[in-house]
Amino acid sequence: MNLHEYQGKEVLSSFGVTIQRGIVAQTPDEAVAAAKKLTEETGTGWHVIKAQVHAGGRGKGGGVKLAKNLDEVKSIANDIIGMNLITPQTSAEGKKVHQVLVAEDVYYPGDSEPEEYYISVLLNRATGKNMVMYSTEGGMDIETVAEETPHLIFHEEIDPATGLLPFQARKIAFNLGLSGQAFKGMTRFVTALVKAYESSDSSMFEINPVLKTSDDKIIAVDAKVSIDDNALFRHKDYLAMRDLREENPVEVEAQAMGLNYVDLDGNVGCMVNGAGLAMATMDLIKQAGGEPANFLDVGGTADAERVEAAFKLILKDPAVKAILVNIFGGIVRCDRVAQGIVDAYKNMGTINVPIIVRLQGTNADIAKELIDNSGLDVQSAIEFQEAADKVQAVLA
Repeated sequence: MNLHEYQGKEVLSSFGVTIQRGIVAQTPDEAVAAAKKLTEETGTGWHVIKAQVHAGGRGKGGGVKLAKNLDEVKSIANDIIGMNLITPQTSAEGKKVHQVLVAEDVYYPGDSEPEEYYISVLLNRATGKNMVMYSTEGGMDIETVAEETPHLIFHEEIDPATGLLPFQARKIAFNLGLSGQAFKGMTRFVTALVKAYESSDSSMFEINPVLKTSDDKIIAVDAKVSIDDNALFRHKDYLAMRDLREENPVEVEAQAMGLNYVDLDGNVGCMVNGAGLAMATMDLIKQAGGEPANFLDVGGTADAERVEAAFKLILKDPAVKAILVNIFGGIVRCDRVAQGIVDAYKNMGTINVPIIVRLQGTNADIAKELIDNSGLDVQSAIEFQEAADKVQAVLA
């Protein structure tokens, strides 16, 4: 589950991570009130207005702007709230902005120039250990840094038996070129950041940029936080932060039905039971010359109601040109699934895309007979290759 920047900063702050302070606002008038309150509490004269959407690169799309007075706060907030923000991480239509974060200006003049760094905490899947990934090139897309200057990206793995050790935090500060108060501040910052990541059961923390201010304070200017969905039962307070407006509505609908659904960009809809079989089915579609339009695991109870709900979800995507149903009947009998498909087809009326059904396992022969004798425009298959050939034929 992704959090907005202001929510991510709340999580970080609760574990002692120093953040750029800010107040979220839903309207231009609320933004002005927030700016006044920040000035009273922090003394900041300028304010940064940030669109709150689940996407990076907001500044490139005009979603992050500096206001030098209250009139500019109101004008900028008015421009950003309600806009469709298009960034490198959104679709061509962009994402509608419902709220902004009014934040203090932390790039104030002082004894030294402010410096920006990149720091994230995430799982290294190759080693099965969490790691801190960091760079001196803060404020830039980390993908660009990795491609053009990979030697400027550092990694520090965390042993699960010991956690992040003090010498590792010092090593990170040293590799970032820090000294004095900034060095000490960075070691405290990294230690608190890792604690926040582990304690919140997150799958990723990305702080870009981490700022060394002109008076050597280390603060999180941005926060991209993803909480592990499977751990949300332990964090009801984080679950309350979920913003369904930012999520794919079809995926939200599927979750409410108890279906595992992920929207993709292809032209062949998939209905499968079991995640492993679903992945193999997606490979099968690619091999047949198509592209999977979704990942959909209906689970072990593929009755008529569940199958009908799955069909409706798949058909919400106008790019779908065919549907491949690939069910292995282990716990659930194939004939029951086949009857569910027939009943669902009849309940839905006309389905204007070809449907290929491959059923294997318990009572697969009875299932094939049910499909073939249904009189419906549904093609049955037994073997993987047979299903692939039929997918290829309907796409030709």
